[in-house]
Amino acid sequence: MLRVLYLARHGETDWNLVGRWQGQTDIPLNDTGREQARSLVGLLRAHGLAGAVSSDLSRARETAHIVAQGLGVQLAYADHELRERSFGIFEGLTREECQTRHAEAWRAWIEERRVPAGGEALEALATRVVAASTRVALQVATDDAPALVVTHGGALRALVHAVTGEMPPLVKNGEVWRVVYAGRFVEARPIE
Repeated sequence: MLRVLYLARHGETDWNLVGRWQGQTDIPLNDTGREQARSLVGLLRAHGLAGAVSSDLSRARETAHIVAQGLGVQLAYADHELRERSFGIFEGLTREECQTRHAEAWRAWIEERRVPAGGEALEALATRVVAASTRVALQVATDDAPALVVTHGGALRALVHAVTGEMPPLVKNGEVWRVVYAGRFVEARPIE
C-alpha cells in the first residue's frame, strides 16, 4: 500500500498578521487567508485528490472547504487531533507580550524549549498528528488518489519532523508538503 497526502497550512488570520500565538484558540481566516486558500486550488488541481480532511479549528476548516469546493471533492471530516499545538499561557500574545508578561516562561521556552504552563509537548503533538494523518491515509486517500490534510504550521512541522528526523523551518500560510505513507510515513517534502 502506498498512499500520498498533501498537507497544507491554513490561510492567514489577523493574528498571524500581527504575530500573535494562536495555538488552539479558534481564530478565523482573513481575506488574505481566503485568497491563499483559493490559490491552493490551482496548486492542487493536477493531483486528482480523493478528498480532504481538516483540523476542526475554523481557520483550517474554512481553508479546506474553499479548496474542496474549488476542486469538486468532498470535505470528508474535521479532526480535532489535527489542531495546532497548545501554547498555554502564550496564546493570544505576541512574542514581546510573552516576554513582558511571562518573562521566566519565555526565557525557558527560548533557551530550553520548555513548554509553557498549559502548553503541549512536541512529542504529544507529533503523536496525535501522526495518528490523525494515518487515519486520513487509510480512510480517505486511495492507492490511486491522494488526500488533502489542512492543518497548522506547528502540527505540519511536527509530522515532518516525525517522518524525517529533522525539524523544517517555519511553514508559511498556504504552504503545502507531500508525505508518503507505506504502512508508516516514509517521505516528506515541500511542493511548489
